[in-house]
Amino acid sequence: MSLPLIPLLLLSTAMPAAHDPDVPVPPAAEEPQQRQDGDIVVTARRREERVQDVPVAISVLSGATLAEAGAFNVARIQQSQPALQFSSSNPRNTAINIRGLGAPFGLTNDGIEQGVGFYVDGVYIGRVGASTFDFVDVERVEVLRGPQGTLYGKNTTAGAINITTRKPSFTPEVRYEASTGNYNFLQIKGSASAPIADDKLAVRLSTSVTKRQGTIYDTRSDINLHRLDNYGVRGQLLWRAAPNLDLTLSGDFNLQNPLCCVQYYVRTGATQRPLNRQYAALAAAFGYAPPSTNPFDRRTDLDADINSRQEIGGASLVANWDLGPATITSVSAWRYWDWKPANDRDFVGLPITTVSQNPSQQKQVTQELRIASNGRNRLDYTAGVFVFHQTIDTQGSQVQGPAASRWLLNPTSAAANNPATLNGLTSKNTIGFDNTSFAVFGKLNWEVVPKLRFQPGLRVNYDKKTGSYLAVVTNGAGSTTLTADQRGVLAPQNYAARFSDWNVSGDATLSYDFARDVHGYATYARSFKSGGINLSGLPLDANNNPILGAASVKPEKVNHFELGLKTQFLDRRATLNLAGFWTEVKDYQATVTNGQLGVIRGYLANADKVRVRGVEFDSNFQPTDRFKLYVNGAYTDAKYVRFRDAPCPPELSGGTTGATPSAPGTPGGVSPANCDISGQVLPGISKWALGFGGEVNVPVQEGQVYLGYDGSWRSRFSSNPSPSAYTWIDGYSLSSFRLGYRKGKVNAFAWVRNAFDKRYFELLSVQSGNTGLIVGQPGDPRTWGFTISGSF
Repeated sequence: MSLPLIPLLLLSTAMPAAHDPDVPVPPAAEEPQQRQDGDIVVTARRREERVQDVPVAISVLSGATLAEAGAFNVARIQQSQPALQFSSSNPRNTAINIRGLGAPFGLTNDGIEQGVGFYVDGVYIGRVGASTFDFVDVERVEVLRGPQGTLYGKNTTAGAINITTRKPSFTPEVRYEASTGNYNFLQIKGSASAPIADDKLAVRLSTSVTKRQGTIYDTRSDINLHRLDNYGVRGQLLWRAAPNLDLTLSGDFNLQNPLCCVQYYVRTGATQRPLNRQYAALAAAFGYAPPSTNPFDRRTDLDADINSRQEIGGASLVANWDLGPATITSVSAWRYWDWKPANDRDFVGLPITTVSQNPSQQKQVTQELRIASNGRNRLDYTAGVFVFHQTIDTQGSQVQGPAASRWLLNPTSAAANNPATLNGLTSKNTIGFDNTSFAVFGKLNWEVVPKLRFQPGLRVNYDKKTGSYLAVVTNGAGSTTLTADQRGVLAPQNYAARFSDWNVSGDATLSYDFARDVHGYATYARSFKSGGINLSGLPLDANNNPILGAASVKPEKVNHFELGLKTQFLDRRATLNLAGFWTEVKDYQATVTNGQLGVIRGYLANADKVRVRGVEFDSNFQPTDRFKLYVNGAYTDAKYVRFRDAPCPPELSGGTTGATPSAPGTPGGVSPANCDISGQVLPGISKWALGFGGEVNVPVQEGQVYLGYDGSWRSRFSSNPSPSAYTWIDGYSLSSFRLGYRKGKVNAFAWVRNAFDKRYFELLSVQSGNTGLIVGQPGDPRTWGFTISGSF
C-alpha cells in the first residue's frame, strides 16, 4: 500500500484564507503552550481550544512539567494521573488502561486491539510498546478519559494519549537537558531548530539517550538486569508552501534493550496439586533454592538467555490547508516495529524451559483526512476518514530442558524420572496477521441557545482481520512423533481464522456554560472495540487438539455515561474539575489460561459483562507566583458483572477435575473446570488513587530557588485476571523531591525519586502448572541525581 498523495493535491489547489482571531494560535516551538491568562490550549478535539472549554475529562502535562518530575515515558506519568494504569512484563507485553479499561491483563495477543489510542503528532501508533520509549522533544501530553471514537481515526473505547512534539521554528533555537544519578544513570536530550529559507522552510532535529545500570542482579551471568537503555532521534521539516498551507515531514528512529522485565521468587501458596507436585517438593527434588526469598534483595538466577530489544521507527507527512471557514488536515504515515526477545519463562534457575521467545515484525500504513471548522461558531464541525493497514509476522520458539520431565510430569511416573522424556522438546511457531480498518467519523458542536451546546458524534467502522498459527513440535531426537506426555506439554497446532465486521457507534454531549469559568457537561457514548483473533495458540480439548471455536473473540460493546463540571475561580488561579462516569462493557475481552502442564497458554475469551464506575477530580491552586500545588484523585469501582466460565485462581487449580471443588489450597484436591468470578474486581485497578504535589520558590539574584514535591498513592489491587489471595499487591505511596535554581532559560536541580525507598511491586504472576510459586517484578528503588536544562 503506497502513501496517498492527498497533501500534494492540497498544495496544487491552495488559496489564501484569513484565520479566525478567536482561536489562539501559538507560535511554533513555544513551550509550554499557555496564554498570559493562564489558559492552556490543547488540540484534544482536533482543534485549538482552551482545555477548560473542552467537555471531556482531560489532563495536560507540559514538557517542562514532565522534565522536572522525571516523567520521561508513559509509565512515569501514571504517578500524577490516577485514572491511568500502565503495566509491562516486557516491552511487548505492555498495556495502557484508562479507568481500568483498554487492554486485557496478561500476555499480549497480537490479534486484538488496544482500547486506549496512542498518538504522536496526530499519527496513530499501533504498537503499544512504543510507550516504553523516552519522550523526545515533547511540548505537551494530553490524557483523554472515556471513548473518543468520533474524533480520532482509530477507535478508542477507553481514552487516548495524545503527544504533541515541538515544531520546527523560524527562529533559531537550541534546547538541551542532561541528567546524571546513581546506578550510573545518564540521560541526554537535545534539539535544534532553524530556518532553511526565511518564512518558507524550517528544520528541527531532536534526540534522546538514556542509560542506567540494572536494579536486579543475576547471579548466574553476573549482569544487572532491568536497566535503562534507550536511544531515539526525530527529525522534522516544515514547509510553508503558501500563507494558508503548511506541510510537515517527520521521521523517527528508536532503539532500546532494557534486559527486562525479569520476574522472580516472591512467595508460595498452596494449590490443589498433590504436595509432591508443588513448588517446595519440586525444588527440593533438585536441591534448588533461589538466591534469596526476599524479593527486595533484587537477586535472581536466570538459566536462560534474556533479551528485550525493540526497534520502532517511521515517517509521516502532515498537511494543514486553511480555507478560512474550515481547515483540511491530511495525516499520512508509515511505521514499523521489530521485536527480538528472549525470556526465562519458568522463573526459576533450573533448566525447565531453556528457550522462550516470540520475535515479531510489524508494519503499518495509516491515512487520515479531516476537515474542521475554524473559530467559534454557532455550528462547528469535525469530520474525517481513516484507513489503517498492518501486518505482523512472528517466529516463536520454546524448548524444554533436562529438568522439565521431573518438574512438569507426575513424579511417580517413569517418564518424570527420565530427563530425556522432555529434554529438547521443541515448538517452532509461525504466526501471521493481516488487519485492515476503515472508518468515517464526525462530530458537531451546535450552540442551541446562548451557553447551551449539543455535540453529537457518529462513527461507521469496518474491520477485517485474518490470522494463521502453525506450531511444529519435535522431540529431542528431532522427530514429530510424540508421546502423550510430550503432547501434553507442547502440542502441535495448525489453524487459520478470520474476522470481519461493520459497526456503527456514536456519542452525544450536552454542555452548558453556567458562568465564564464554570462549565458542565453530560455525555452518553455507545462505543465498541473490534473483535479479534487468538494468535497465541488455542486451548486444547481432552485429546490435545485445538478448540477451533476459541479462534476468535467477539467485539466489546460499550455503553458509557459521564457527568462533568469544570471550574476556575480566584481570577483563574484555582482550578477544580470533576467527572463521574458509569461504563458497562458487554463481551469484555479477557485473557485466560488453560490447564496445560507447564505451558503458559494465554488466550482470549469474552466475559459476559463488566462494569466500571467512578469519580475523578483534577485540581491545582497557585495563589501567588511563589507557590503552587496540585491534587488529582480517582475512585474506580471495576468489577466483572458476569463471568461464569473464568479461569480459576491458583488456590483452586491443579487438582482432579470435579463438580464439587475442594477447599482452597487443599493438596490433591478437586478443581473445577472453570470458576464463576462474577462480582469480583478487575485486575490492575486500585479502587482509590491520588497524585499530588507542589512547588515553592524564593527570588535569588534575578532567579528563583525552588523546592518541588511530587507524590502518589494507590490502594491495593489484584494482579491476576481471576483474583487470588496470593496475587494482591498492597497499596503504596511514592514521594519525589527536587531542589533547584532557575534563571532565565536555565534550570538546574537535584532530585530524589522514591525518596523513602518504598518497596512495592509493579506486578505479580503465577508460575504456570499450578506449582504455587508466585513471582513478581519490583518497582524502582530510591534513585537520585542532578539535571540541568536550558535553551538559547
